[in-house]
Amino acid sequence: MKISRNPDTIHNPVAPYVHQIEITGPNRWLNLSGQLGMRIDGIVPENPLEQLQLALENVKKNLDAAEMEIEDLTKMVFYLVGDFEVVQRRKIIGDFLGEHLPCTTMIYVVALAAPSFKVEIDTWACKDI
Repeated sequence: MKISRNPDTIHNPVAPYVHQIEITGPNRWLNLSGQLGMRIDGIVPENPLEQLQLALENVKKNLDAAEMEIEDLTKMVFYLVGDFEVVQRRKIIGDFLGEHLPCTTMIYVVALAAPSFKVEIDTWACKDI
């Protein structure tokens, strides 16, 4: 079972996320390697927002392969390189998550594994058995 909380003893979340998710009972865990904004044919678009969209789609495809849903995501860490238009970035992520609020962290970094990569997303998911 997953219980989401925003304790009243700390500040409210500054974006659409939850401060904590407690997981109890028998569960099935899925840890994903960092997902890139890369198409199946290996092409990496130059546009960082398009990379963000593709990286999220790759997260979803991994969830599908494990017979999990967006609602099973418990933690997402976004690594971003360069400037991202905030409103568009939030819309892309919001459209992906819908009403679901996992724990999230967003980090701007100098570079990723190759100069063409502008987005990498680490995710964890948990499904009740």
